[in-house]
Amino acid sequence: MSSALRSAIQQSRRSAFARSARFASTSAKAPTLKERLADLIPAEIENVKATRAAHGKKSFGPVLVDQLYGGMRGLPALIWDGSVLDAGMCIVFSRPNQMYPTLTYTFSLPNSTEEGIRFRGMTIPDIQKALPKAPGGSEPLPEGLFWLLVTGEVPTQEQVNALSRDWAARSSIPSFVEEILDRCPPTLHPMSQFSLAVTALNHDSAFAKAYAEGISKKDYWQPTFEDAMDLIAKLPNIAGRIFRNVYGGGKLPAIEADKDYSYNLAKLLGYADKPEFVELLRLYITIHSDHEGGNVSAHTGKLVGSALSDPFLAFGASLNGLAGPLHGLANQEVLVWLRKMQSKLGENPTDEAVREYVWSTLKAGQVVPGYGHAVLRKTDPRYMAQREFALKHLPEDPMFKLVSQVYNIVPNVLLEAGKAKNPWPNVDAHSGVLLTHYGLDQMNFYTVLFGVSRAFGVVSQLIWDRALGAPIERPKSYSTAAINKMFQDKQ
Repeated sequence: MSSALRSAIQQSRRSAFARSARFASTSAKAPTLKERLADLIPAEIENVKATRAAHGKKSFGPVLVDQLYGGMRGLPALIWDGSVLDAGMCIVFSRPNQMYPTLTYTFSLPNSTEEGIRFRGMTIPDIQKALPKAPGGSEPLPEGLFWLLVTGEVPTQEQVNALSRDWAARSSIPSFVEEILDRCPPTLHPMSQFSLAVTALNHDSAFAKAYAEGISKKDYWQPTFEDAMDLIAKLPNIAGRIFRNVYGGGKLPAIEADKDYSYNLAKLLGYADKPEFVELLRLYITIHSDHEGGNVSAHTGKLVGSALSDPFLAFGASLNGLAGPLHGLANQEVLVWLRKMQSKLGENPTDEAVREYVWSTLKAGQVVPGYGHAVLRKTDPRYMAQREFALKHLPEDPMFKLVSQVYNIVPNVLLEAGKAKNPWPNVDAHSGVLLTHYGLDQMNFYTVLFGVSRAFGVVSQLIWDRALGAPIERPKSYSTAAINKMFQDKQ
């Protein structure tokens, strides 16, 4: 491949909007997501080949023994295309959106500096402005975010609407999966039921069937794509059935073919009559969909998928990781902490009372839940997106007021205490309060919503892993004795 072509491919990957504009202006009929993906795969295969040829023998730097004992924190070891997480601030600039010429937005170029989470090069404010919305809505549709994660392009409204219809058509779950869920005791945690049902969908896996029939490796991505689409489409019916079995609510209603994904999920949970809640779900799913590949649920899905387990098995494993208290249960811990504070201090505590409560938490040897992040060194932009939603829709909510008060107080206390490299709030510091405001106060179910969202990022990477022929993961491990022996004669 010539250097000119390689440069063109790399430039193409940096500009989602430019690609979308080029496609929109030259196509009489917008292609489906699968058709567009098929067009992109050959160039991306060449791009990966060129990247490996140019940089394959270069080193990221030394690996420290502390990283092996410290959960591999910060260890560069994965390729994850959907999103990249940077630690700190970013200098951004304005440019016109070529797909929507009347819109001006803030767009951060890859590798410019650092801006928290970027989905295919776009920040959360970028996607909030650029992605298609529901009629009368202001939050991005998750369908558009999935298209962006898979293709790196901003879809048209027509393409997003087609994706909504496709998922609605695929949404029914097998009767035996319904029976499995109906036979679960209501005391079984919703995440256990969720994982059980997703794993059982393997029964009808297109990839498993194609692999058994000897499909060519270069075509692995196609049945993987079909499984990924089926998986996402069926999650609302699974989540809705779990919710109603555990918390009541009667018979599960039917999904509406002409409605978007978030509306149908809200309907199955019993909240379709609350337009603001539907909007919240659109935002919630979008910002929780992907967060780089190193977190437990994302990495687990990639790892299990690398063994050529189909997307249902891979994502079932992801859900088991997400169910852990150090990963997907954090928003519950935040809400419990806030309620305890509110119970002790009353509904309108003074700043000094809140500050003393925070100090009492730290002095008791506990952490302030919802503050700090493994990678970020600034306020999580997902927190800010939720805060802006709350300021718009529920500014007088007492719990939101307390969250705002905590936001203004906790960082300074943590800095004074020397307890955190990053004293700023993360996404979990806010989400539970929003859900509770609209009546969804069943905290054990919150991680199910997180799981519905996280499927978007996990399966989009699984599709590309199969398209690019990613190998099975097999890192090297060492024992403590081996490490001591390795360095015993070294200073």
